[in-house]
Amino acid sequence: MLSTALVALVSALLLWLGWLLVGGVARAVPALPEGSTVRVGGRDVPADQLTEAVGAAARAEVLRAGFIAFPLVVVAAGLVSWVLVGRVLAPLHAVTATARRLTAESLDERTGLRDARGEVAELVAGFDAMLDRLQAAFDAQRRFVANASHELRTPLSVLRTEVDVTLADPAADVAELRRMGAVVREATRRADDLIAGLLLLARTEAAEHVEAHPVDLDDLLTGVLAATRREAAARGLRVQVRRAAALTTGDPVLLERVAGNLVENAVRHNVAGGWVDVCTAVAPGGWAELRVASTGPEIAVDRVEELFEPFRRGPRDRTGGAPGSGLGLSIVRAVVLAHGGTVQGEPVPGGGLAVTVRLPGRAERAASST
Repeated sequence: MLSTALVALVSALLLWLGWLLVGGVARAVPALPEGSTVRVGGRDVPADQLTEAVGAAARAEVLRAGFIAFPLVVVAAGLVSWVLVGRVLAPLHAVTATARRLTAESLDERTGLRDARGEVAELVAGFDAMLDRLQAAFDAQRRFVANASHELRTPLSVLRTEVDVTLADPAADVAELRRMGAVVREATRRADDLIAGLLLLARTEAAEHVEAHPVDLDDLLTGVLAATRREAAARGLRVQVRRAAALTTGDPVLLERVAGNLVENAVRHNVAGGWVDVCTAVAPGGWAELRVASTGPEIAVDRVEELFEPFRRGPRDRTGGAPGSGLGLSIVRAVVLAHGGTVQGEPVPGGGLAVTVRLPGRAERAASST
């Protein structure tokens, strides 16, 4: 309708301009001697009336032709516009129909348009890419909820079983009640650790920015190493520490959690008599680097990336039945990414895992923030 209206307006304007121009041309006809006559339109016209007669005849002819051409042009413009606009908008209708059909269970649908061109093709491609991201996010959320439910069900089942067994035993004495209390306490501790890890992971992934405070990764290791020293000694682990100033900017609490998770994983998910290597340094480009490597069973290269997903654990030989929620490395990755850094895991030759965290150096972070 808009295209047809524009064509009609332009056609009417051109007809009016033609009518004006023809009248102007008629007035430019040279004057004839006074008293002479000229035959115009089958009748004799005095020379002094020639200009008006020619102008009137020319304008009448323009209007006659215009009244025939005008509706034809408008109708033709309407038909052409209907066809062309329909073909241009067809991909948009397909996108709209796809969007209306989408639900949380049918995010795998796509527009399926391959012949779109120009800006419409960009819109279709962007819409399909958005659906890919939404599907990935929904799938990750489903897996996360399912895994979290499974992990929480385990300590709750232990609690219920222990309480039911103890209450069903009429001869339960103080020792049995104390044993049940110890089991219940351990189960509640595991559930509490899991919930705390879930909250920290959700808060970190949802954060648009983190606090910017000067942090030295070397300073964070002091408390972390002290907290794991006794457990490492009990397992007979050789802990080697190479410390150097590694300055960065960020949230000290979250970054300390990164260092704590890496060192705790290296100690708890190790083999008896193994080793742990902890190193802080300044990497090329001024990046602050923290690297934690430890012994353990061999891990396939294509399985390393899975360890950074929530509730993914390493081989059972590596975990050795050690307690854990499977959120340690996923929290590490979320915190590092929130700070604009990178995290990379790689198998250690002969068995084990090494995780390298790199964060923007303090000078580089300050320059980028300005």
